Amino acid sequence: MSFSLIVINFLLCRFEAMVDMFDVHAQFNSGEPQRLKVRCLGVTLRGLKDELNEFNQGVNPGDTRRVEYVRYKRETLDKGRISFNWVELTNDDNVRSMFWEHNMFQWIDMRVTLLRSTEDIIKSLISSEVRD
Repeated sequence: MSFSLIVINFLLCRFEAMVDMFDVHAQFNSGEPQRLKVRCLGVTLRGLKDELNEFNQGVNPGDTRRVEYVRYKRETLDKGRISFNWVELTNDDNVRSMFWEHNMFQWIDMRVTLLRSTEDIIKSLISSEVRD
């Protein structure tokens, strides 16, 4: 194989690896925005929520809350004016649309709502004396 073909193959592999990930600026429960990369090819809503959970638990060890809602900022152009609205991701098609819409932008702004599990809420309502 010639040197130029090796270089082309290398660059193609690097490009495929780059387009597989998106920069996301995620705000968890209205906190400070966090920058992370998320996988975009073949991702489902459940998979995206799992990635966001993993990231949150990595920066906040011991946080047992889970991602419940994810919204992203959608830019629209109408009569030469750019406007923004927040769209909630409710299914896998929404997730694919979000990545497709943002393929020309540098990042995606997200608002992530974390909720505690039912078990955690019940545990917090039971006094520590009763639990022991």
